[in-house]
Amino acid sequence: MNRPTVIVMLKEPRPGRVKTRLARDIGNTAAANWFRHQSNALLRNLGQDPRWTIVASVSPDVAIRSRVWKPSLRRIPQGTGDLGARMRGALAHCGPGPRVLIGGDIPGVSKKHINHAFTLLKRHDVVLGPATDGGFWLIGVKGAKPLPRALFQNVRWSSKDTLKDTLKSIGTGHSVGLTDTLSDVDTLQDLLDLKKPNQI
Repeated sequence: MNRPTVIVMLKEPRPGRVKTRLARDIGNTAAANWFRHQSNALLRNLGQDPRWTIVASVSPDVAIRSRVWKPSLRRIPQGTGDLGARMRGALAHCGPGPRVLIGGDIPGVSKKHINHAFTLLKRHDVVLGPATDGGFWLIGVKGAKPLPRALFQNVRWSSKDTLKDTLKSIGTGHSVGLTDTLSDVDTLQDLLDLKKPNQI
């Protein structure tokens, strides 16, 4: 059986090129610094686990040579197209075994969450992790079937309808499971919310 893969979508943390919505609140340099520390913490947390392999899907493509991340981190370029095209490309590239794709901006994600998603993939073709803002923080595919033909088509990205549109794009020929709901960080308010009690 193919070893499961965790794909982490990462932008090279350069001021003005990453977390632009957060940068409007705290400035380009602070936003880039936050993402650099957050993404490296996530990679440390999920890495070194014998249950899966970590692959970074990086942007821009030349970031496959970036010194921001450890040299041992396996990297693939995101390529061109909208977010859906780049995520679909990463999922296709890292097949054919079970794989999940996440962003680098989810402070609450843990090995337990990733393992739960892979467990759900034993019973479902596709798994989605809802985000509190209406999007999703994880998508996983079993690998036993080709990717849904219309996956990520006509999705309204960065909106309250992102998860709903993505579910619709999967179609009826694939079983879908939902895993834990987590929060990503796009704005200063998102950061402040993470510090409130009883947050995931």
